[in-house]
Amino acid sequence: MFTGLIADTGVVERVLPRQGGARIVIRPRSLPVQELVLGESVACSGACLTVVERGQGLVTFDAVPETLARSTLGSWRAGTEVNMERALALGERLGGHLVQGHVDAVGEVLSRKPEGQGVRITLALPAAIAPLVAEKGSIAVDGISLTVASASRDRFEIAVIPETLARTTLAKVVAGTKVNLEADVIARHVARLAEFAPVTGGVMERWGYGSGRNA
Repeated sequence: MFTGLIADTGVVERVLPRQGGARIVIRPRSLPVQELVLGESVACSGACLTVVERGQGLVTFDAVPETLARSTLGSWRAGTEVNMERALALGERLGGHLVQGHVDAVGEVLSRKPEGQGVRITLALPAAIAPLVAEKGSIAVDGISLTVASASRDRFEIAVIPETLARTTLAKVVAGTKVNLEADVIARHVARLAEFAPVTGGVMERWGYGSGRNA
């Protein structure tokens, strides 16, 4: 589990094909590689990956075919910059929102324009996750916890502050850039409940959704 608060960025050193998947070697800029434990999880631009090797300033992950197909990892090459976050430890502050590191869809940047000291970025909203993205709700974009500034059926906007631009790969996105998207985990489970019962007289009402009763 992650918070979507990026601790570091890194650069892909090499990508090695491996039985349909890939072995990805990343050089973090400041993340203390020597502190990483084999088998621990690190979110890399929103995808939860497992450390399989580390040393000499490098950390290595294996990505299976499913991960490559459902995220931007399949297009990573030497020189690709990625956001990095270690897993949340119990007792730490949850400054962003709960992020699982499970990429729901790949989105595309449609536009980017200055807004005050920051920027407003408009992204295409894949139909598969459109019902899970709401104005003022949370979404992870390349692993970054962000608030949805506005949302329609096929696109949404985020307002990015200078601090986020300085610390993440969002500083370099332009129209056409592909990014990993993860919808809010609570919205995902509410939508799943709705698949099994109508809003009234069923599972949703029993759990307090759509009943019309005040808590």
